[in-house]
Amino acid sequence: MIRFITKRLAYGFLVLVGVIIVVFFLFHALPGDPVAMMAGQRTDIATRESIALELGLKEPLHIQFLLYVNDLSPLSVHTDNSSNLEKYGYTKLFRLKKDKVMVIKRPYLRRSFQSNRRVDEILIGNLLNTFWLALAAMILATIIGIFSGIIAALNQNTWLDHLIISVSVIGISIPTFLSAILFAIIFGYYLSDYTGLNLTGQLWETDPIHGRQLHLENIILPAITLGIRPLSIIVQLTRSSMLDVLSKDYIRTAKAKGLSRFLTVYKHALKNALNPVITAVSGWLASLMAGAFFVEYIFDWKGLGFVTIKAVQSLDFPVVMGSTLIVALIFILINIFVDILYAVVDPRIRLTD
Repeated sequence: MIRFITKRLAYGFLVLVGVIIVVFFLFHALPGDPVAMMAGQRTDIATRESIALELGLKEPLHIQFLLYVNDLSPLSVHTDNSSNLEKYGYTKLFRLKKDKVMVIKRPYLRRSFQSNRRVDEILIGNLLNTFWLALAAMILATIIGIFSGIIAALNQNTWLDHLIISVSVIGISIPTFLSAILFAIIFGYYLSDYTGLNLTGQLWETDPIHGRQLHLENIILPAITLGIRPLSIIVQLTRSSMLDVLSKDYIRTAKAKGLSRFLTVYKHALKNALNPVITAVSGWLASLMAGAFFVEYIFDWKGLGFVTIKAVQSLDFPVVMGSTLIVALIFILINIFVDILYAVVDPRIRLTD
């Protein structure tokens, strides 16, 4: 188990290195002046020179890349002075040269070109909102998807089965951004008086009279929109898995022994049929966190996707690069978790090197 996890972490590290290389050189190939974005148009030459020096923009591109990797790495080498100590918040391990030290620190994603705030503070502050949205969408999709898939399997080739499959195919076919627009306009605008749902809003909102309050109604529309595609896939996955299990010999044996249909399905069929569904659900959580970008933007949900799209529009490269790295890291960690979960749920699976 430990050897398997270590090996997968090593593979994940290589993937992360690849993402860093691609993202860095891609965004440095795009037009834009980072110094002008940070300093504004009415700054003196000395200020612009200072910002360019801090960002390492006067160095060759490969040196800029090495400096960026050095900033990202928890173990890094820096000049030991008060400004770097304030900038990185590092802890010194040992001295390499007269003014160079090996330090340990949290990864430094640099500062936003627009707000001059640390990128990690911006992203972490909005990541939780994206997590709650993805979790709500996944819970909704899992409950409805598994139940609908079981109903379709138990009523194979009936009108109810055809209806559920047809609706699930439509759910897979419609792009997420289109369904977000339709749900926002129909249920959040035209029918808002009847649904009580808002076109925009946050999970926590501050009222000048009542203070900070929880508004669960604001997460309903974006969660439904984000959960349509995984719900449709879970329906079809559950149905096909249930049909496969129901055709097994031990199910026929259970029926021959006189077990009721409910006990046969609940005790024998459902547990074995849900193995692939559980792993798919776990993997979809990472996909939803990455795929929530357009949903957050349309519903004005202040999450990781909303911040990233705003950063793309304003060419705020550090925020976009930091967001990409965080999403890649989430994918890597959840994929490792899914592999382990699959082995736990299904005893036939063994974690091998």
